[in-house]
Amino acid sequence: MTADGTYAGDLNSTDAWQRLADDEHAVLIDVRTRAEWTFVGVPDLQPVGKVAALVEWQSFPSMDVNAGFVDQVAEAMRERGAATDTPVFFLCRSGARSRAAAIAMTSAGLSAAYNISDGFEGPQDASRHRGSVAGWKAAGLPWVQS
Repeated sequence: MTADGTYAGDLNSTDAWQRLADDEHAVLIDVRTRAEWTFVGVPDLQPVGKVAALVEWQSFPSMDVNAGFVDQVAEAMRERGAATDTPVFFLCRSGARSRAAAIAMTSAGLSAAYNISDGFEGPQDASRHRGSVAGWKAAGLPWVQS
């Protein structure tokens, strides 16, 4: 947990990728919406022998918090053989929803819930576009689009 007791901490997408590669038990949970997964893309963990879990933190279009989030993450972790002390990395578009998800899962009993602070697309550039300044895509990490 961080000093304020909310979650294990923030790291950027490149550091998260390295931790996912180095720790066979580490898990990535993408908390964006189904629309984002479909139209923007998802991390491709195939090069490290894993599959990201896709669990909405908020559901589009209402953006209400997913009442089943904790149970759905727990199920995704069970499917991957992960324990409550397994490093779990939460990813959203830019690091805000994933931070909230990491805090919620720490409250639910995870001891190593991390926020990927630069997200999948990162912040907006000068033209107000995402995906080129920072984040999973800008770092050149593997991803796929349907």
